[in-house]
Amino acid sequence: MLWLKAFHIFFVVSWFAGLFYLPRIFVNLAMVPADSTPERERLLVMARKLYKFVTPIGLLAVATGLTLWFGFGFSGGWLHVKTALVVGLLAYHFYCGRLLRQFNDGSNTRSHVWFRVFNELPVLVLLAVVILVVVKPF
Repeated sequence: MLWLKAFHIFFVVSWFAGLFYLPRIFVNLAMVPADSTPERERLLVMARKLYKFVTPIGLLAVATGLTLWFGFGFSGGWLHVKTALVVGLLAYHFYCGRLLRQFNDGSNTRSHVWFRVFNELPVLVLLAVVILVVVKPF
């Protein structure tokens, strides 16, 4: 169980690194002047590679978490709230993919300020998840 837990933590940390950085690239993409094609293309390549890299890592984080839950029988209300937050993170992750497609298509209409706020959401979720896992308030 400890090996599985260690890998779960590794995958979660790696996934969050991507969830923190990808929207930051979106902030920069939203700020790129229209005539700066090389900069835009460089940022798009970075965003595409990062998204492709962290997607399987996120799925491994979820898979190892589910294996811990169902394989070792953790229980409590905190776990249900954590699970709901993880579902929200999955939605956030795949919404990032949709935003990336909009940048690729040139159809993004959101400002860098919107992306700055959007970028903070995983930080709040991470704080809540850590509190739920460590404190187990209910």
